[in-house]
Amino acid sequence: MIDNAFYSTDYPFIPGHEVVGTVGRLGSNVQNLKVGQRVGLGWFCSSCMSCEFCVGGDHNFCSQVQPTIMGRQGGFADKVRCHSAWAVPIPDGLDPTRVGPLFCAGSTVFNPIIEFGIQGSHHVGVVGLGGLGHLAVKFLRAWGCHVTVFSTSPEKEKDAKEMGAHEFVNTKASGALNSLQGKFDFILSTLNVELPWEAYVAMLRPRGRLHVVGLCPKIEVSLFSLLGGMKQISSGPVGGPRATAEMLRFVQVHPECHPLVERFTFDKVNEAVDMLRNGKPRFRIVLSHNI
Repeated sequence: MIDNAFYSTDYPFIPGHEVVGTVGRLGSNVQNLKVGQRVGLGWFCSSCMSCEFCVGGDHNFCSQVQPTIMGRQGGFADKVRCHSAWAVPIPDGLDPTRVGPLFCAGSTVFNPIIEFGIQGSHHVGVVGLGGLGHLAVKFLRAWGCHVTVFSTSPEKEKDAKEMGAHEFVNTKASGALNSLQGKFDFILSTLNVELPWEAYVAMLRPRGRLHVVGLCPKIEVSLFSLLGGMKQISSGPVGGPRATAEMLRFVQVHPECHPLVERFTFDKVNEAVDMLRNGKPRFRIVLSHNI
């Protein structure tokens, strides 16, 4: 958004869509929050609250859902306004200096785990070990799954294993994917680049799913690659308030699922953004008034 990658940024622009703070004021009809309560806000900040999706708990599918930093100013600020349903309370015991990335990156990779009924007995793959990928590895390992990380950076193998991955595949190695055909129940791609999609579909077991949360330009596979094993390719947005709250409860029980962050004060924001542009954070950046 800072660099107008989605061609929708209006300048001057205040970014920040993974926000943690305390409730300062409440509307007269708000009953689910209290002044002074610590809450978090992610990519979305409001929805209609009356459609079938909002009423059913899937606010993120609402046709009138409003992003936090598109058409409005975001969380690099003293105050942010949102609908009370999207301000999700932070359970006791979660580190407020690390919990922010859970509200977008975390919710995005946790939501498909519950949406698609991923089980602890499943063999799962995570493509990419960045801001989203490292959280996916942590969640899926804590969920009980057998986790394999796919990466073009062999130097990340140590990090992947420390986060809980059972196996690491250097996808630059010749034929690295060929021996894994029919192994995975679920593969989660967190990268925003095109991949050898046929090879990843071939690694799925019958009824397996390739779920893409990275903003890759396009996905192309042959129908016959999917047909025989009833395999599926899907994508999806960040989770709604219900899924985000469930994720936070999960992290409360599994504190090892906190994101790995690098902290900067707001007066170092340009340094933080430069680090982000150069792909150097390990693995998310948090800005704070006080560190």
